[in-house]
Amino acid sequence: MELDAARDFLRKNHRAILLTRHSDGRPQMSPVAVGVDDDGCLVVSTRETATKTRNIRADARVAICAFTDAFYGSWIQVEGEAEIVSLPEAMDRLVAYYRGISGEHPDWDDYRTAMERERRVVLRITPTKAGPDRHG
Repeated sequence: MELDAARDFLRKNHRAILLTRHSDGRPQMSPVAVGVDDDGCLVVSTRETATKTRNIRADARVAICAFTDAFYGSWIQVEGEAEIVSLPEAMDRLVAYYRGISGEHPDWDDYRTAMERERRVVLRITPTKAGPDRHG
């Protein structure tokens, strides 16, 4: 699957499972909402204190399995390298992330305050591979 086709799928389908790795190599998976930023990177909002954030600091390799709201049907897997953007640098990206997935927020000041209180970060994933290329 072409990376651009994967990005197109993720612009419309935001439900996903993010795979990171614990320090001993065991998989760690989390349900997330994923979007695509203006540079074509995949974006996820999480907390600075989350296990996935700690795992990515040690090993930036991640995978996302995304699917439609119906769950069964079309799905994709994307592999890539993640970087963590922390506050305060993350705030504009968090606003763009919300807009890209949910549209306009009814109170942006309240949203920004919540992002600071929750110590939110943006995981910015540069995709390197996408699939499936065939169905069996």
